[in-house]
Amino acid sequence: MPRLLNILTSKPNCGPVWVAFVLLGISALNSQAKIVLTVPQQVSLSANFFSQQLTISWFGGEATTFDLIILRTEFNETVFYNTVPAVMNQDGGRHQWTWTSVEPLECTSLSVKIRSRDGITKSEWSEPQILKGRDLPSNSVQQVYPQDKVVPVGGNTTFCCIVEEGNEFRDFLYGSIEMNVKRLSRRSYATTAVNQNLSGPTGTNVLCRLKNKLNGSVIFVGYPPLPTNFECITNDLTSAVCYWDGGRVTNLYGKRKTSYSINKRDCPDGKCVLPEWDGNWTLLAVNPLGQYSLTYSAELLHRVVPVAPDKLNATDDAWNATVKWHWPYSSYSTLALLCQVQLLRNFSGVGLHSVFLPHLHPNTKYRVRVHCGSLNHFLKWGNWSKEFHFTTKSYVPEAPDVWMFVNRDNSVRVMWKPLTRWQSHGVLTGYEVTLWNLEENENQTNNLSPKDNSLNLTDWASITADKKAIASVKANNVKGMSQPSTCVLWTCAPLAQTIYTSSGFPLSWQHSDNSTGGYLVEWCEAVCTSDCAVDWIRLDAGSTHVSIKDSIVKFQPGVRYNFSLYESPSVSPVLIRRWQGYIQELPPSISVNLEINQQDCDVVLSWEEIPLAGRRGFLLGYKVYRVNNFSNFTLLADGLILEILTSLGIVTLLLTTVSCFCYKKRRCMVHIIEKPKWDFSKDALVIIPEEEDYEGEGIGDEPVDTDEPQLLRYYNQVVDERPIRPRFPDSSVSSSSSVDSANTDVTYTGIQTSHSSLVFPSDSQGFSEGFQPHSGLSLSSRNKGEGYHPQMHSVTLGGNLASPEPIVEPHAVGSEGYKPQNSWLLDSPTEGDENSPAPSLGSPASVASTQFLLPDRERHEEKRQQPSSAANWFTNLLSSAKP
Repeated sequence: MPRLLNILTSKPNCGPVWVAFVLLGISALNSQAKIVLTVPQQVSLSANFFSQQLTISWFGGEATTFDLIILRTEFNETVFYNTVPAVMNQDGGRHQWTWTSVEPLECTSLSVKIRSRDGITKSEWSEPQILKGRDLPSNSVQQVYPQDKVVPVGGNTTFCCIVEEGNEFRDFLYGSIEMNVKRLSRRSYATTAVNQNLSGPTGTNVLCRLKNKLNGSVIFVGYPPLPTNFECITNDLTSAVCYWDGGRVTNLYGKRKTSYSINKRDCPDGKCVLPEWDGNWTLLAVNPLGQYSLTYSAELLHRVVPVAPDKLNATDDAWNATVKWHWPYSSYSTLALLCQVQLLRNFSGVGLHSVFLPHLHPNTKYRVRVHCGSLNHFLKWGNWSKEFHFTTKSYVPEAPDVWMFVNRDNSVRVMWKPLTRWQSHGVLTGYEVTLWNLEENENQTNNLSPKDNSLNLTDWASITADKKAIASVKANNVKGMSQPSTCVLWTCAPLAQTIYTSSGFPLSWQHSDNSTGGYLVEWCEAVCTSDCAVDWIRLDAGSTHVSIKDSIVKFQPGVRYNFSLYESPSVSPVLIRRWQGYIQELPPSISVNLEINQQDCDVVLSWEEIPLAGRRGFLLGYKVYRVNNFSNFTLLADGLILEILTSLGIVTLLLTTVSCFCYKKRRCMVHIIEKPKWDFSKDALVIIPEEEDYEGEGIGDEPVDTDEPQLLRYYNQVVDERPIRPRFPDSSVSSSSSVDSANTDVTYTGIQTSHSSLVFPSDSQGFSEGFQPHSGLSLSSRNKGEGYHPQMHSVTLGGNLASPEPIVEPHAVGSEGYKPQNSWLLDSPTEGDENSPAPSLGSPASVASTQFLLPDRERHEEKRQQPSSAANWFTNLLSSAKP
């Protein structure tokens, strides 16, 4: 020690520091030696299996913090280990702490140990305390926990299954979902459902399936209570009636549903009647998931809601009624009330128990209900009373709306609009129509049934014809006759067009400053008959436009409608404007009947007017088409028709003139100008006797007057290879066709002579070898050296028309005078015989033209050199003259 002191004194600068450290160390050792932590004693466990809470209590001395460990007894697995504060119970001096288990406390046995702690100083562990589970060998049955538990939406719940002894665990199902499993002990298995959704009304099944057995539990997932709109009122000014809304649906029913209480008085759902008005109320709502409370305060007179009136009755008239009722509470006699009748009229007054209902309609059934509310401090309407029915009395009808309409046949129809139920004021018995002649002061009256709404004045022509007349209509019912409605006859005005739009037919006019009355617009179909639909509308004075839509007159496409505007219709109507229009124009429904007449070179087309009903639109004009075929039409110019008709007329006139001229020139008389010598180069001519009688001619064997020129018939040379056939002398019909001669283009008409001038000799010696007439017939003339002697060439039977040998008649060779050139063929070599009369030789030709015969061969040859054409034929025709 001295040395120690020496050391301390020898180093005065360091001594105080070391001394301080030494003193502190000694002090700490002394204080530590004084604190002694006791082991917790008398540890006890108290379990609440429903809430899965374990309460642990002990005696722990002066310590304030403790280490707590909870183990699964069988597997010695730590479930909980932590340092927890513990509050000492001042009465008993015990420390207590509560632990909430995630797993049901029944699942397996738990061991609990505690030790005291003070900083880093801690005591020894207490003896373990065991909370026995339901998985003990002594409890061998299968079990599932928790049973019928109620949990909030979104929470997590752990379930355990204790397998019975000797069986084998298979799986865990939450609803239909197979869950993951954790083993807690030899017989106990656990699973956890997280973020749970609402279960059904009967909960969600949780099943534990063993190898050959099934067991389970039900879980209910819902919400805690949350009521709203809590309030209290009074109906009788004494008691209180409290109402509230349940709020959101908790999804919990039966014994798990929410229960309510007001001021600790149990109440049914949504409504609670309290015998006294407290002024302050508290509503408490409780269910397995929690509780919720609401408070409300109010003064009595501020929360009055009257009950429904009772015993309604009425005293009614035609135009008004008084409704009365009864209140069940005498306290209402001093209460200012506001009442409402179902006719939506408000009435107020102290102790109100009756109301007067004005402006009702006669003969009308009314249904009345009444409810009331506090006038000074209105909260809300009370309940409606029961319906009460009453009917007002009848009254005389209103005057009908009358109008007069002029039909298309100028007959007048008086019309009126049927009275509605509100206007008739009772059951109508009929109408009375009166017509006055203002000039002669005469009238006629007619009574009609209630179903009638018009009357034709056709039978009253003596009053309406060309006279100013007024029509009056009255309506009758059981209470009497209405005021008369009158209408004055009117005149017509011109029509204008109106175009239909989506808002109807727009009609507009200019208002006259001198006009003080209103207007009336009338409309109907343009083809209106005596019983067609007519409607009208009355307008206020100053109106300048209106749109007419469908009414009793139903607008249809293709139908024309007339609209008429009248001024001052109630006094003396004046027709000022008329319109007509279609809602939609359509093509005409019928076609015109076309008639065609020709006037000289013009063609006149005429047709009847299309009836108004068939027009179906405004006619803009007519189009004339020339029909090429039945599917295409071409518009003709008026000019082209004229040209066609003119051409047809000219052709017709020309053909008519030619036909007439040819008909007149079918016979002609040839004058013998001179008799040239016989020329064998010319064609032969056969004399044919004429059948008709002429002045100076002989019949049979009578002599012929040679002073008169003979009537001859000429025939052209016919180129034909057929044998010559003589014709009978009595034939007077010419051939129907003309064949051009080989020598000339002129067609000759036949030269006729008398029957006696043609003789057939018996011998054939006078003929050349090239011509042998049938049966040896020969040609001769009795007038030897006189009259006409034609020149003839012989023609062979084989058809050789160029034979130079003539057919010579003995008396004809020396004859003088004209000898025309010609040749002919006998039509048939077998037609004549010895006893037959003189035939007509050659083929007759139709009359095409006439021409004087030329005396010389040069002129004849000049003609033969001209070309054969229609132009020459036409020139010869025009150059010929009638003898």
